[in-house]
Amino acid sequence: MSTTKKPVKRTTAADKPTEGFSEDERAAMKERAQELKAESRRGRGAKADLEKAVLDKIAELPEPDRVLAEKIHAIIKENAPTLSPKLWYGMPAYARDGKVVCFFQGASKFKVRYSTLGFNDPANLDEGTMWPTSFALTTLSAEDEARIAELVKKAVG
Repeated sequence: MSTTKKPVKRTTAADKPTEGFSEDERAAMKERAQELKAESRRGRGAKADLEKAVLDKIAELPEPDRVLAEKIHAIIKENAPTLSPKLWYGMPAYARDGKVVCFFQGASKFKVRYSTLGFNDPANLDEGTMWPTSFALTTLSAEDEARIAELVKKAVG
């Protein structure tokens, strides 16, 4: 019996399908790293810079994501003015004390069927032992806009 170990044979990933993060997910992570670097460099006037960055990003979105993001931005600004707009993984988000409370993710971001309005842990949406934390959006009716306004108010309540 030989005690020498055989070298491990390695294969290249070129001939195998990639597992793990998609190209879109890796791009979002790179955007987040750039956002963090930019946030650390900002000083005075940072809030205005962050909102401008969010509005610029919304303007870049393709239809219908842009229309949804504009409406959501307006609803959040009106109903939760204490939340600060910022970019989060390349998408509009709204934070309190630096922690993202809610965010918008366009369908075009990951080439999916619907956009998403999501809420993170700092949102006060708790209802019993189970509650929704994200909502699929394709269009927004007046009822939908009213519901989002209620959710945002509750999230910061």
